[in-house]
Amino acid sequence: MHTIRNSFPHLAIHHIEKLDKGWSDDDKYILHIDDEKYLLRLSNLDQKNFKIREYELIRKCYEAGLPVQKPIEHGEADGYYYLLLQWVEGKEATIRLPELPELEQYRLGVEAGRNLRKLHQLDVQQPGESWESKMNRKIDRKINMYNACDYKFQKGHLFLEYIEAHRHLLQNRRQVLHHGDYHVGNMIIGDDYSLHIIDFNRHDVGEPWEEFNRIVWSAQASPAFASGQINGYFSDEVPEAFWRLLLLYISANMLSSLPWGVPFGQTQIEIFMEQADEILDWYDDLRTVIPSWYRSFS
Repeated sequence: MHTIRNSFPHLAIHHIEKLDKGWSDDDKYILHIDDEKYLLRLSNLDQKNFKIREYELIRKCYEAGLPVQKPIEHGEADGYYYLLLQWVEGKEATIRLPELPELEQYRLGVEAGRNLRKLHQLDVQQPGESWESKMNRKIDRKINMYNACDYKFQKGHLFLEYIEAHRHLLQNRRQVLHHGDYHVGNMIIGDDYSLHIIDFNRHDVGEPWEEFNRIVWSAQASPAFASGQINGYFSDEVPEAFWRLLLLYISANMLSSLPWGVPFGQTQIEIFMEQADEILDWYDDLRTVIPSWYRSFS
Protein backbone atom coordinates (compact mmCIF):
# COMPACT_ATOMS: atom_id res chain seq x y z
CA MET A 1 0.00 0.00 0.00
CA HIS A 2 2.93 2.29 0.81
CA THR A 3 4.30 1.62 -2.70
CA ILE A 4 1.03 2.74 -4.29
CA ARG A 5 1.11 6.00 -2.36
CA ASN A 6 4.71 6.53 -3.46
CA SER A 7 3.81 5.73 -7.08
CA PHE A 8 1.04 8.32 -7.17
CA PRO A 9 2.32 11.28 -5.12
CA HIS A 10 0.00 13.66 -7.02
CA LEU A 11 -3.07 11.88 -5.57
CA ALA A 12 -4.06 12.72 -2.01
CA ILE A 13 -4.81 9.09 -1.11
CA HIS A 14 -5.90 8.62 2.49
CA HIS A 15 -7.08 4.98 2.32
CA ILE A 16 -6.44 2.00 0.02
CA GLU A 17 -8.39 -1.27 -0.28
CA LYS A 18 -7.18 -4.30 -2.26
CA LEU A 19 -9.92 -5.62 -4.54
CA ASP A 20 -9.72 -9.39 -5.04
CA LYS A 21 -12.57 -10.06 -7.43
CA GLY A 22 -12.99 -11.16 -11.04
CA TRP A 23 -10.90 -13.14 -13.51
CA SER A 24 -8.70 -10.29 -14.74
CA ASP A 25 -4.91 -10.43 -14.37
CA ASP A 26 -4.94 -6.76 -13.31
CA ASP A 27 -4.16 -5.83 -9.73
CA LYS A 28 -7.09 -3.72 -8.51
CA TYR A 29 -7.39 -1.26 -5.66
CA ILE A 30 -10.06 1.08 -4.35
CA LEU A 31 -8.52 4.46 -3.60
CA HIS A 32 -10.17 6.91 -1.21
CA ILE A 33 -9.25 10.45 -2.24
CA ASP A 34 -10.97 13.28 -0.35
CA ASP A 35 -14.63 12.23 -0.26
CA GLU A 36 -14.49 10.22 -3.50
CA LYS A 37 -13.63 6.60 -4.34
CA TYR A 38 -11.69 5.49 -7.41
CA LEU A 39 -10.69 2.20 -9.02
CA LEU A 40 -7.00 1.74 -9.79
CA ARG A 41 -6.10 -1.05 -12.22
CA LEU A 42 -2.43 -2.06 -12.57
CA SER A 43 -1.25 -4.12 -15.55
CA ASN A 44 2.11 -5.40 -16.74
CA LEU A 45 3.86 -2.97 -19.07
CA ASP A 46 3.69 -5.47 -21.94
CA GLN A 47 -0.06 -4.75 -21.90
CA LYS A 48 0.52 -1.01 -22.41
CA ASN A 49 -0.93 -0.64 -25.91
CA PHE A 50 -3.95 -2.79 -25.06
CA LYS A 51 -4.62 -0.78 -21.88
CA ILE A 52 -4.34 2.52 -23.77
CA ARG A 53 -7.01 1.27 -26.19
CA GLU A 54 -9.11 0.14 -23.20
CA TYR A 55 -8.91 3.61 -21.65
CA GLU A 56 -9.78 5.25 -24.96
CA LEU A 57 -12.80 2.98 -25.39
CA ILE A 58 -14.04 3.84 -21.88
CA ARG A 59 -13.51 7.53 -22.68
CA LYS A 60 -15.46 7.24 -25.95
CA CYS A 61 -18.30 5.47 -24.14
CA TYR A 62 -18.34 8.05 -21.36
CA GLU A 63 -18.42 10.94 -23.82
CA ALA A 64 -21.24 9.21 -25.74
CA GLY A 65 -23.33 9.20 -22.56
CA LEU A 66 -23.02 5.50 -21.80
CA PRO A 67 -23.19 4.55 -18.09
CA VAL A 68 -19.53 3.65 -17.62
CA GLN A 69 -17.00 4.66 -15.00
CA LYS A 70 -15.65 8.16 -15.54
CA PRO A 71 -12.05 7.85 -16.81
CA ILE A 72 -9.65 9.98 -14.76
CA GLU A 73 -6.13 9.26 -16.03
CA HIS A 74 -3.77 6.57 -17.28
CA GLY A 75 -0.03 6.10 -17.69
CA GLU A 76 3.11 4.31 -16.51
CA ALA A 77 4.05 4.00 -12.85
CA ASP A 78 6.85 1.90 -11.33
CA GLY A 79 6.87 -0.82 -13.97
CA TYR A 80 3.09 -0.97 -14.39
CA TYR A 81 0.57 0.57 -16.70
CA TYR A 82 -2.36 1.96 -14.78
CA LEU A 83 -5.92 3.10 -15.37
CA LEU A 84 -7.65 5.29 -12.82
CA LEU A 85 -11.45 5.32 -13.00
CA GLN A 86 -14.19 6.72 -10.83
CA TRP A 87 -15.73 4.09 -8.53
CA VAL A 88 -19.36 3.06 -9.07
CA GLU A 89 -21.44 2.28 -5.99
CA GLY A 90 -23.96 -0.54 -6.11
CA LYS A 91 -24.31 -4.31 -6.30
CA GLU A 92 -23.21 -6.67 -9.04
CA ALA A 93 -26.21 -7.27 -11.30
CA THR A 94 -25.86 -11.05 -10.84
CA ILE A 95 -26.67 -10.56 -7.15
CA ARG A 96 -29.17 -7.70 -7.40
CA LEU A 97 -31.39 -8.86 -10.25
CA PRO A 98 -32.99 -11.87 -8.50
CA GLU A 99 -34.01 -9.50 -5.69
CA LEU A 100 -36.03 -7.30 -8.08
CA PRO A 101 -39.51 -7.75 -9.59
CA GLU A 102 -39.44 -9.49 -12.97
CA LEU A 103 -40.64 -6.38 -14.84
CA GLU A 104 -37.78 -4.36 -13.32
CA GLN A 105 -35.33 -7.06 -14.38
CA TYR A 106 -36.71 -6.83 -17.90
CA ARG A 107 -36.50 -3.01 -17.92
CA LEU A 108 -32.84 -3.13 -16.90
CA GLY A 109 -32.21 -5.72 -19.63
CA VAL A 110 -33.76 -3.41 -22.22
CA GLU A 111 -31.47 -0.65 -20.97
CA ALA A 112 -28.45 -2.97 -21.26
CA GLY A 113 -29.42 -3.83 -24.84
CA ARG A 114 -29.82 -0.18 -25.84
CA ASN A 115 -26.47 0.67 -24.25
CA LEU A 116 -24.80 -2.13 -26.18
CA ARG A 117 -26.34 -0.90 -29.43
CA LYS A 118 -25.00 2.58 -28.69
CA LEU A 119 -21.52 1.16 -28.01
CA HIS A 120 -21.62 -0.67 -31.35
CA GLN A 121 -22.43 2.57 -33.13
CA LEU A 122 -19.14 4.21 -32.08
CA ASP A 123 -16.74 4.86 -34.96
CA VAL A 124 -14.11 2.21 -35.68
CA GLN A 125 -11.89 1.47 -38.66
CA GLN A 126 -12.73 -1.87 -40.24
CA PRO A 127 -9.91 -4.40 -39.67
CA GLY A 128 -7.94 -5.70 -42.61
CA GLU A 129 -8.94 -9.28 -41.86
CA SER A 130 -12.52 -10.29 -42.62
CA TRP A 131 -14.77 -11.46 -39.81
CA GLU A 132 -15.22 -14.83 -41.51
CA SER A 133 -11.47 -15.45 -41.48
CA LYS A 134 -10.96 -14.15 -37.93
CA MET A 135 -13.86 -16.06 -36.36
CA ASN A 136 -13.13 -19.30 -38.19
CA ARG A 137 -9.61 -19.14 -36.77
CA LYS A 138 -11.06 -18.66 -33.28
CA ILE A 139 -13.50 -21.52 -33.80
CA ASP A 140 -10.74 -23.86 -35.01
CA ARG A 141 -8.66 -23.01 -31.95
CA LYS A 142 -11.59 -23.67 -29.62
CA ILE A 143 -12.33 -27.03 -31.28
CA ASN A 144 -8.66 -28.02 -31.01
CA MET A 145 -8.69 -27.09 -27.31
CA TYR A 146 -11.79 -29.22 -26.77
CA ASN A 147 -10.41 -32.20 -28.70
CA ALA A 148 -7.18 -32.08 -26.69
CA CYS A 149 -9.04 -31.88 -23.37
CA ASP A 150 -9.29 -34.97 -21.14
CA TYR A 151 -12.90 -34.08 -20.34
CA LYS A 152 -15.81 -34.14 -22.81
CA PHE A 153 -19.44 -33.06 -22.71
CA GLN A 154 -21.87 -35.95 -22.91
CA LYS A 155 -23.47 -34.39 -25.99
CA GLY A 156 -20.50 -32.33 -27.17
CA HIS A 157 -20.95 -33.67 -30.71
CA LEU A 158 -24.12 -31.57 -31.01
CA PHE A 159 -22.12 -28.35 -30.59
CA LEU A 160 -19.52 -29.56 -33.10
CA GLU A 161 -22.17 -30.52 -35.66
CA TYR A 162 -24.00 -27.20 -35.32
CA ILE A 163 -20.77 -25.24 -35.81
CA GLU A 164 -19.79 -27.10 -38.98
CA ALA A 165 -23.29 -26.66 -40.46
CA HIS A 166 -23.39 -22.91 -39.83
CA ARG A 167 -19.93 -21.46 -40.49
CA HIS A 168 -21.30 -19.88 -43.68
CA LEU A 169 -23.21 -17.38 -41.50
CA LEU A 170 -19.89 -15.63 -40.79
CA GLN A 171 -19.60 -14.30 -44.34
CA ASN A 172 -19.81 -10.57 -45.10
CA ARG A 173 -20.24 -9.37 -41.51
CA ARG A 174 -19.16 -5.88 -40.43
CA GLN A 175 -17.11 -5.34 -37.27
CA VAL A 176 -17.59 -2.94 -34.36
CA LEU A 177 -16.00 -2.04 -31.04
CA HIS A 178 -16.69 -4.72 -28.42
CA HIS A 179 -16.91 -4.53 -24.66
CA GLY A 180 -15.68 -8.12 -24.89
CA ASP A 181 -17.36 -9.60 -21.81
CA TYR A 182 -20.86 -8.14 -21.78
CA HIS A 183 -22.96 -9.92 -19.16
CA VAL A 184 -24.49 -9.34 -15.73
CA GLY A 185 -21.22 -10.12 -13.93
CA ASN A 186 -19.78 -6.93 -15.44
CA MET A 187 -22.72 -4.68 -14.63
CA ILE A 188 -23.56 -2.80 -11.44
CA ILE A 189 -27.04 -1.83 -10.28
CA GLY A 190 -27.14 1.22 -8.03
CA ASP A 191 -29.48 1.88 -5.12
CA ASP A 192 -31.52 4.04 -7.50
CA TYR A 193 -31.85 1.04 -9.89
CA SER A 194 -29.44 2.62 -12.38
CA LEU A 195 -27.37 0.26 -14.53
CA HIS A 196 -23.61 0.68 -14.97
CA ILE A 197 -21.18 -1.14 -17.29
CA ILE A 198 -17.74 -2.04 -15.93
CA ASP A 199 -14.64 -4.13 -16.81
CA PHE A 200 -13.64 -3.42 -20.40
CA ASN A 201 -10.43 -5.43 -20.02
CA ARG A 202 -11.45 -7.96 -22.70
CA HIS A 203 -12.36 -5.35 -25.29
CA ASP A 204 -11.77 -6.05 -28.96
CA VAL A 205 -13.23 -5.45 -32.42
CA GLY A 206 -15.64 -8.00 -33.86
CA GLU A 207 -19.01 -8.82 -35.34
CA PRO A 208 -21.79 -7.06 -33.36
CA TRP A 209 -23.85 -10.11 -32.49
CA GLU A 210 -20.85 -12.02 -31.14
CA GLU A 211 -21.08 -9.62 -28.18
CA PHE A 212 -24.12 -11.65 -27.06
CA ASN A 213 -22.05 -14.82 -26.63
CA ARG A 214 -21.95 -14.23 -22.84
CA ILE A 215 -25.74 -13.93 -22.57
CA VAL A 216 -25.71 -17.49 -21.22
CA TRP A 217 -24.54 -16.09 -17.84
CA SER A 218 -27.20 -13.37 -17.93
CA ALA A 219 -29.97 -15.83 -18.78
CA GLN A 220 -28.95 -18.08 -15.90
CA ALA A 221 -29.19 -15.13 -13.50
CA SER A 222 -32.34 -13.58 -15.00
CA PRO A 223 -34.21 -14.78 -18.10
CA ALA A 224 -36.20 -11.53 -17.96
CA PHE A 225 -33.02 -9.44 -18.11
CA ALA A 226 -31.53 -11.50 -20.95
CA SER A 227 -34.78 -11.28 -22.94
CA GLY A 228 -34.91 -7.54 -22.35
CA GLN A 229 -31.31 -7.12 -23.51
CA ILE A 230 -32.09 -8.75 -26.85
CA ASN A 231 -35.33 -6.83 -27.35
CA GLY A 232 -33.70 -3.56 -26.31
CA TYR A 233 -30.83 -4.02 -28.73
CA PHE A 234 -33.14 -4.74 -31.65
CA SER A 235 -36.01 -2.42 -30.62
CA ASP A 236 -38.30 -5.49 -30.36
CA GLU A 237 -37.64 -6.57 -33.96
CA VAL A 238 -35.19 -9.46 -33.57
CA PRO A 239 -34.05 -10.83 -36.96
CA GLU A 240 -34.19 -14.60 -37.40
CA ALA A 241 -30.57 -14.60 -38.55
CA PHE A 242 -29.50 -13.33 -35.12
CA TRP A 243 -30.67 -16.50 -33.38
CA ARG A 244 -28.81 -18.82 -35.74
CA LEU A 245 -25.57 -16.84 -35.48
CA LEU A 246 -25.85 -16.48 -31.72
CA LEU A 247 -26.13 -20.24 -31.32
CA LEU A 248 -22.96 -20.64 -33.40
CA TYR A 249 -21.10 -18.32 -31.03
CA ILE A 250 -22.50 -20.00 -27.92
CA SER A 251 -21.59 -23.46 -29.25
CA ALA A 252 -17.99 -22.41 -29.94
CA ASN A 253 -17.66 -20.77 -26.52
CA MET A 254 -19.08 -23.82 -24.80
CA LEU A 255 -16.47 -26.10 -26.35
CA SER A 256 -13.54 -23.98 -25.18
CA SER A 257 -15.00 -23.38 -21.71
CA LEU A 258 -14.22 -26.92 -20.56
CA PRO A 259 -10.46 -26.92 -21.26
CA TRP A 260 -10.30 -23.33 -19.97
CA GLY A 261 -11.87 -24.45 -16.69
CA VAL A 262 -9.63 -27.49 -16.08
CA PRO A 263 -6.79 -25.56 -14.35
CA PHE A 264 -9.33 -24.15 -11.87
CA GLY A 265 -10.32 -27.58 -10.59
CA GLN A 266 -13.21 -30.00 -10.44
CA THR A 267 -15.76 -27.46 -9.23
CA GLN A 268 -15.26 -25.27 -12.32
CA ILE A 269 -15.39 -28.33 -14.60
CA GLU A 270 -18.72 -29.34 -13.08
CA ILE A 271 -20.06 -25.78 -13.53
CA PHE A 272 -19.37 -25.96 -17.26
CA MET A 273 -20.74 -29.50 -17.54
CA GLU A 274 -24.00 -28.32 -15.98
CA GLN A 275 -24.02 -25.21 -18.16
CA ALA A 276 -23.70 -27.31 -21.31
CA ASP A 277 -26.65 -29.46 -20.22
CA GLU A 278 -28.69 -26.34 -19.47
CA ILE A 279 -27.92 -24.82 -22.89
CA LEU A 280 -28.88 -28.02 -24.65
CA ASP A 281 -32.12 -28.02 -22.67
CA TRP A 282 -32.84 -24.40 -23.69
CA TYR A 283 -32.31 -25.31 -27.34
CA ASP A 284 -33.92 -28.77 -27.32
CA ASP A 285 -30.58 -30.41 -28.17
CA LEU A 286 -30.00 -27.68 -30.77
CA ARG A 287 -33.14 -28.58 -32.71
CA THR A 288 -34.38 -25.00 -32.23
CA VAL A 289 -32.45 -21.74 -32.45
CA ILE A 290 -34.57 -19.65 -30.06
CA PRO A 291 -33.88 -20.55 -26.41
CA SER A 292 -36.77 -21.60 -24.18
CA TRP A 293 -36.14 -18.79 -21.67
CA TYR A 294 -36.78 -16.20 -24.40
CA ARG A 295 -39.80 -18.01 -25.83
CA SER A 296 -41.42 -18.43 -22.42
CA PHE A 297 -40.78 -14.85 -21.31
CA SER A 298 -41.83 -13.26 -24.60
